[in-house]
Amino acid sequence: MEFSVQTANPAKVETACLVIPVFKDGDLLPAASKLDDASERLIGQLLEREDFTATLANVQLIPFAPGLNADRLLLVGLGDRDKCNEGGYRKALDAALGKLAELSVDDAAVTLTDVPVPERDSLWKARMIAEATQRGIYRFNEFKSTPAPLPKLERVTLLVSENEDANAAKEGVRIGEAIGNGINFTRTLGNLPGNVCTPRYLAEQAEQLGKSSKGSLSVEVLDEEALEALGANTLLSVGRGSEEPSRLIVMQYQGADDPDEAPHILVGKGITFDTGGISLKPGDAMDEMKFDMCGAASVFGTVKAVLEIKPRINLVAIVAAAENMPDGRATKPGDIIKTLKGLSVEVLNTDAEGRLVLSDALTYAERFEPASVIDIATLTGAAIIALGHHATGLLSNDDDLALDILDAGETAWDRAWHLPLWEEYQEQLDSNFADLANIGGRPAGTITAGCFLSRFADKFPWAHLDIAGTAWHSGKQKGATGRPVGLLTQYLLDRETDVRAENEG
Repeated sequence: MEFSVQTANPAKVETACLVIPVFKDGDLLPAASKLDDASERLIGQLLEREDFTATLANVQLIPFAPGLNADRLLLVGLGDRDKCNEGGYRKALDAALGKLAELSVDDAAVTLTDVPVPERDSLWKARMIAEATQRGIYRFNEFKSTPAPLPKLERVTLLVSENEDANAAKEGVRIGEAIGNGINFTRTLGNLPGNVCTPRYLAEQAEQLGKSSKGSLSVEVLDEEALEALGANTLLSVGRGSEEPSRLIVMQYQGADDPDEAPHILVGKGITFDTGGISLKPGDAMDEMKFDMCGAASVFGTVKAVLEIKPRINLVAIVAAAENMPDGRATKPGDIIKTLKGLSVEVLNTDAEGRLVLSDALTYAERFEPASVIDIATLTGAAIIALGHHATGLLSNDDDLALDILDAGETAWDRAWHLPLWEEYQEQLDSNFADLANIGGRPAGTITAGCFLSRFADKFPWAHLDIAGTAWHSGKQKGATGRPVGLLTQYLLDRETDVRAENEG
């Protein structure tokens, strides 16, 4: 996709399609007003006759636009002006740019930076436009014998009203395009079936990222022999019942001015298929357990975005990849495993395997003496019960880190909700036979999963993101969402800003 930014009268812009946002009250924004004047009140008449209702995210194609240089107009409703906010703006963007991707046009111009979103500037709005465009053109056709036609859209021009907004919009487009590419990469990894996307496949993807980075990303892959020598027994125990060998994938990006600056670390759960192991899951919707590696996929997508944006930070991305299958060698309920950290774990339920692979990955992260560590995992169904499919669950041993993540989620509009990590919950993990059990019962299941992980994150500021409710859609729209790539990338960009502020101070 090719993006550009122009300061121009939209009535004079030559394009195959011009996207115009409209409020319900008929009070036209500056760009729409110019178009209305040049087209003999085309937009005003459509609103007055109620041929177009500007309810939020309602879109309508006008195939002929007299008096304009645009071949078509695409109107998108914004709803009530006094209710316009980030969520509504994103919803309108997805509707408009999704529809645009369905049209037989190769270029379009949008006036969506005109929309007044409280406390959001041109950079933010341009970023959201670029992200929505990338999401809108995404198609997953890899396994269709007769794939649906791909969108023809190749060029999108953002029209801004003021010259002083152009540079901010260009920066927003640069960031948004990179994040959009990362989101789509994450979606593709998540959507791939388990017989393709295996731990070895993820390792190959990491190596490809390293090769394409031209030296910006170093990659190390630990195979099962190396993991055994390391003592990563919990990671190995999860994959023991599978024919697919487990992997620990480590990607390092060094962008900070000081190569010794403490890195930020992302740790992704990469269970490429989760049957539950011996604690077998119900068969209904088990196909969706290919999405159990979406934490790892979001780490890959964030790395891809970082390689495009090139922030001045140091980043380490760790992916714990395994396939959880039942066979004669599989870990059994009641087995006790010694972790890389040296703690013993009684495995009461083999379907609580994500926290096992993450425990060794978090311990591995200690060697980098990190500034912060965030793990991302489709960890508990309890997160869906608590938060539904809108917010990612957040737990942390550091309140400042938690607030930074929440702020990043608000900026990216990829939001999280902070859950408690109180000491009182830890006792639910008590075991008669080992240092701790891998489950704490049904009450507060998301929190006790976080408590388990916290035992392996006591050496650094750490946060856990439970994306079980936000990583994919079910039903007719089944597919990976790409979340929380936006949140994670924004968190890293904010850390670059913090470093610059400290240096200037």
